[in-house]
Amino acid sequence: MTPNDVTTAATMLFEADRAGVQCGLISSAFPEARLEDAYRIQDALIDMHYAAGRSRIGWKIGLTSRAMQQALGITTPDSGVLLDNMLFQSGETVPEGRFIQPRIEAEIAFVMGADISGTGHSREDVIEATDHVAPCLEILDTRILRADPQTGRARIITDTVSDNAANAGIVMGDKTHAIDAHDLRWVGAILARDGVVEETGLGAGVLNDPITGIIWLLDRLAQFGKGLKAGEIVLSGSFIRPVEAPAGSTFAADFGAFGRADLTFA
Repeated sequence: MTPNDVTTAATMLFEADRAGVQCGLISSAFPEARLEDAYRIQDALIDMHYAAGRSRIGWKIGLTSRAMQQALGITTPDSGVLLDNMLFQSGETVPEGRFIQPRIEAEIAFVMGADISGTGHSREDVIEATDHVAPCLEILDTRILRADPQTGRARIITDTVSDNAANAGIVMGDKTHAIDAHDLRWVGAILARDGVVEETGLGAGVLNDPITGIIWLLDRLAQFGKGLKAGEIVLSGSFIRPVEAPAGSTFAADFGAFGRADLTFA
């Protein structure tokens, strides 16, 4: 894709977000786009948000489960940027119309205690650089159509990555823990919508260990001279499938001794 193509695609997504109206598939408008182009679009999109006054508070890792990777025909996670207007606390209510087609995932959030960058990091390096972990929900949204209305062709990985890895919000849970206080592979969640259990899962669903996702993210960011900063939040990846979040719905994620995260959509 040319630089002008990248800017055009990013503008489509930025305006869709501002208007609350989905745009067409990037993969239809730019069928030649590859994964590296999608990250270029994402970077341009985030720069537009920075120019509009937003700031980065962290990163998200997505597509960490084998089932989701198989569904999209890929073998690697993806990543996106957390912005300051995406942060919610457990128990809050999302204002009506805040998102377009929101969905909810349950995962473990890492809050960094020290800067860390570069490649080849070990689990111990990540543990040392992490201040604490917490239960959380991720709010996904799609500023881009899930399928082309004319052809029925579903969005693909280049669409998702371009759209900031479908990231829209994060709900921090009610407890924090030292990273070594729990075996994160066995930290689980029971996610209920309107009192009905929709999904359950374990941390091991994230690349067999949520810490592995942080190592993957560091390796990817290092390619562009970036890293994680102290105080940043990193969503390590969902271990459940996304659950639709229509207006008026209430979510309760029970992580047992690890805590909980609750959210209502007005």
